[in-house]
Amino acid sequence: MAWVRAWRAGLVPFDELADEIAGDEEHLVADAPGTWTDVPLGQALPAFAKLRPDDIRLVLPAPGDPRGLPGPGELTGAAMLVGEAIVTPAFGIVPELRRHTSGSGVAFETVLWRFYPVPEFRPTFQLGAAEAEIELTTALTEATSQLTRLDVAQWRPELAGALQALRRPESTATLPPGFDPRSRRLFARASILDQVLTLAEHSAPGGAVNGYEAQQRDAALRPLTTACRQALVAACNAPLHA
Repeated sequence: MAWVRAWRAGLVPFDELADEIAGDEEHLVADAPGTWTDVPLGQALPAFAKLRPDDIRLVLPAPGDPRGLPGPGELTGAAMLVGEAIVTPAFGIVPELRRHTSGSGVAFETVLWRFYPVPEFRPTFQLGAAEAEIELTTALTEATSQLTRLDVAQWRPELAGALQALRRPESTATLPPGFDPRSRRLFARASILDQVLTLAEHSAPGGAVNGYEAQQRDAALRPLTTACRQALVAACNAPLHA
């Protein structure tokens, strides 16, 4: 999404767009305007050609937090299910990760982006990069303090160590040209934190922790998860500069 915004601002060429977004993954698009079947990502990107950069917004919703989405409808339902969408005044697109196994038994993944038309819609304002950075720093400090009291290092040393390392993160995650240093710093930090929180969510705690301790751990991380989502949104939706 950030690369599409940079293209619409005239900061990156269209020819590089699909490769920068997809990387080494296969990305297909369903229901793109003017198409009758799933098409490669590059064939669907012209749908954004008439939009301004600020018309294209990343949304990362969560249960109980549909900020940035239009009212009830197919787009909102799909976005809430996967926790991600790109919204514009005329349409939205939602990614779906598909897992496949080849005839030789090799597992691989593709990303299918599905278009959803929406009525005339103006995305609502969310946090700016400065406010999101403050909230992320505050949430990280509070979560680290609570996890220290829970002695999380005894049963999840990789989680405790990763949270400490986030105070001075080093990340290769970056935004395209046009984003200011604050947005870049926020995006890099939140990208690392998102990986840490994914680890915490999907890795079951060891035998040394009981159900109550696991609940306390989850409660300590919940505000941090929200702050991380909003930081990624704020960074990717920040104003662009030539």
